[in-house]
Amino acid sequence: MKVSGFTFIRNAVLLDYPILEALRSILPLCDEIVVAVGKSEDNTLQLIQSLDDPRIRILHTEWDDSLRDGGRVLAIETDKALAAVSREADWAVYIQGDEVLHEDGLPALRQAMEEALHRPEIEGLLLHYRHFYASYDYVGTDSRWYPLEVRVVRPHRGIYSWGDAQGFRIQPQRKLRVLQSTAWMHHYGWVREPAAMQRKQEKFHRLWHDDAWMQQNILVAQAFDYHLRPSSLARYQGTHPAVMSQRIARINWSFNADPSYQRLTLKDRFKQFALRYLGWDLNHRNFRRIR
Repeated sequence: MKVSGFTFIRNAVLLDYPILEALRSILPLCDEIVVAVGKSEDNTLQLIQSLDDPRIRILHTEWDDSLRDGGRVLAIETDKALAAVSREADWAVYIQGDEVLHEDGLPALRQAMEEALHRPEIEGLLLHYRHFYASYDYVGTDSRWYPLEVRVVRPHRGIYSWGDAQGFRIQPQRKLRVLQSTAWMHHYGWVREPAAMQRKQEKFHRLWHDDAWMQQNILVAQAFDYHLRPSSLARYQGTHPAVMSQRIARINWSFNADPSYQRLTLKDRFKQFALRYLGWDLNHRNFRRIR
């Protein structure tokens, strides 16, 4: 079984992406990893090259910044990386620049790929998600944080990145048929030093919105105020991926929240009631789960 990895990145230094940790977390699974490195305003290329691993293959790309509709450029960059993986690869593991795979799930994820290898009806594998907010001590609990997503796909089978690169579809627009794995992905997209988070807000939202929306909705500031974004949080009691240990040790800001204060919308409350008492999962899914 041959396994490739793929991802995309731009301005990783400027926007403080844990891209090295992301790549290191999937290297034990992969025979190669294709990294689509977009033309950047910082030393992102040199950062990726610093890994100095023969399995890392860099694909030089240039983002089309005129695409400011729903983050479509992110899917295009994802597709560039996916198209470049080896034609011999049986599976392709996708990871974004702010995601890190927990090593506890590596054996189970490899086993799931091996078991599904000769089941052609299975087009991908699902991973569980923990979404951290403001610090490494809190995870989001309301419905805006997706609990599952496809992160392993069969390459060169008509599968492509969907929407703003959160999930995948297969031609023409069908959801993938997938199996559930027991592996966990940690999403750190909302954990940055406040000044870096502010830079991300000011730059990244331009991939979705025009200048008028930016002026109306993105506050110009020196540092991002995490308390301004409503979210229901819970204190995280588990472990982080080992590759994150140095980054976590360097944290230079503090954030405290009251997990008992649950700012849930009526929609969130209904979803929780339906799942707890009726067994109905009303969350949108980017996939079709099979057994």
